[in-house]
Amino acid sequence: MPDADPAPSDAPPVNVICLKWGTRYPADYVNRLYRGVQRHLTRPFNFVCFTEDPAGLDPAIGVTPLDQITVDETLRNDIFLKVAVINSVSGLSGPTLFLDLDVVILGPLDDFFTYERDKFCIIHNWLPWRKTLFRELPDIGNSSVFRFTPGQCDDVLDRFLKDPHHARTAYPTEQAFLTDCMSGRRAYWPDAWTRSFKRHAMRAFPFNLLRAPKLDPNAKVLVFHGRPDPDQALAGYRAGLRKSSRPMAALADHWA
Repeated sequence: MPDADPAPSDAPPVNVICLKWGTRYPADYVNRLYRGVQRHLTRPFNFVCFTEDPAGLDPAIGVTPLDQITVDETLRNDIFLKVAVINSVSGLSGPTLFLDLDVVILGPLDDFFTYERDKFCIIHNWLPWRKTLFRELPDIGNSSVFRFTPGQCDDVLDRFLKDPHHARTAYPTEQAFLTDCMSGRRAYWPDAWTRSFKRHAMRAFPFNLLRAPKLDPNAKVLVFHGRPDPDQALAGYRAGLRKSSRPMAALADHWA
């Protein structure tokens, strides 16, 4: 259970950070994420976007240029860039929640800052249901939503920089590397808090072609990994019989 925390208006601010790099996600994604946090976080917070292109961002959003944090040039266009971001929050203090741009905030966020206060918290990554019939989920996180305290993870980047080639070849993703680095200091979010669009909202074939995806009323964050993105799910997505989905009108009030 989350620790009790009334989150008074004069409580120290917490931090919410995101990463926008490359061209896949426009500034509107950052702004929508910021508005979602505004709607669902009751305590004071700082919202910071790490990006090489701040054009179009809401003026209330803090910006940290990526060229100030890339200690290894090869990280500039690398999935491991998120590892460098974790080490670049020296100007912030207190609990810090990282959110990928392709998540949609559905419910209260305050518990994300009080759950397992002293640990690094992350999603327990999902697998398609058929891959879990005869085995448990692997001990790997999904870094779409994770919380840390500045300084808690500084050794993660050091470990990467000691042997970047090994990190890239031994671990399929940055989140697998990060999860392994935080072993013993890590906790997974309660399953009900973070839900996957693909695994929990989409209907199984052939019902995905007939009925709209469903929202879990208990979920706090809906995670989109891969395609579709939130705007595609809202409009309806076509990608073959099994991966297509009907328009998700229920997402409109949250993706705003």
